[in-house]
Amino acid sequence: PEYLAAAGASRADASQFVSPPDNDSTRSSDTTDASNVMHYPEWDFRRRHYRKNWCALREIEMHPSSEPFVEQTLARYRGLVVALRRTFEALRDGNKRLRHQISGDNIDLDALITAHADAAAGHEMSDQLFTQHRRIDRDIAVMFMVDVSGSTKGWVNEAERESLVLLCEALEILGDRYAIYGFSGMTRKRCELYRIKRFDDDYGADVRARISGIKPQDYTRMGVIIRHLTRLLNTVEARTRLLITLSDGKPDDYDGYRGEYGIEDTRQALLEAKHTGVHPFCITIDHRGHDYLPHMYGAVNYTVIEDVRQLPVRVSDIYRRLTA
Repeated sequence: PEYLAAAGASRADASQFVSPPDNDSTRSSDTTDASNVMHYPEWDFRRRHYRKNWCALREIEMHPSSEPFVEQTLARYRGLVVALRRTFEALRDGNKRLRHQISGDNIDLDALITAHADAAAGHEMSDQLFTQHRRIDRDIAVMFMVDVSGSTKGWVNEAERESLVLLCEALEILGDRYAIYGFSGMTRKRCELYRIKRFDDDYGADVRARISGIKPQDYTRMGVIIRHLTRLLNTVEARTRLLITLSDGKPDDYDGYRGEYGIEDTRQALLEAKHTGVHPFCITIDHRGHDYLPHMYGAVNYTVIEDVRQLPVRVSDIYRRLTA
């Protein structure tokens, strides 16, 4: 996909990538809901190795709400919804203009000018002087990883839910396959992933009720969540796989995960994702995001939205630009 313009200087260095252990996820033998608990490693940057089976992850279905949040959001953003539908219908049905072709529908004027300049300078004239219009073949799977930690209460929680409603409207038009999971937890022993929409779920009443029911939870241990969602995303056959995070801050947890340790584990998990062919991207409302996101995601793989009220308006457009 064509990513956004660079949002800051990059300090990411994929050459430092270290592969996780082969048995990077194991089912728990605990007696309490054992079938739904998995263990994942965590990267200790100080020791330069993984802590094997360090984090216990449990998938939970987001508790649905009967409040008419989705309907209220669609009514509130009625004009934007109409514009989104037109934009994404055009994107779905559109053609891509290929330049510098040997044959095609039209003359590529820029290529022709360059070729004549080359000929005048005594160089060989290129024969790639045409443009072609080719139908866009979208083959995209996207996983949305939504921060539902305690810091998202109030305006942030409402903006995240509104953003998801508008995204779903757009993605249903495009036909891109998508899933939505919320994440939170407290300490490495209780990492929680909330199912909102799986790839094979229809965007119907159940999913809408789960979006309506998103509530702020606890902390933000990101590495284990990225590792698990990467595995889920890689079960989907698609030419392009995106892992898009919606967040309001840096990685943080109660048991020493905050600061450099959490940032480095998250960065390592993102490197693991990239090595499997997944493209991570982060959308944050943390105005300090420029301080740590280039190191975690790379210079062009994140964007900072300064005003939380702009999140619902901006997110769908960011997705359009990412996948155009």
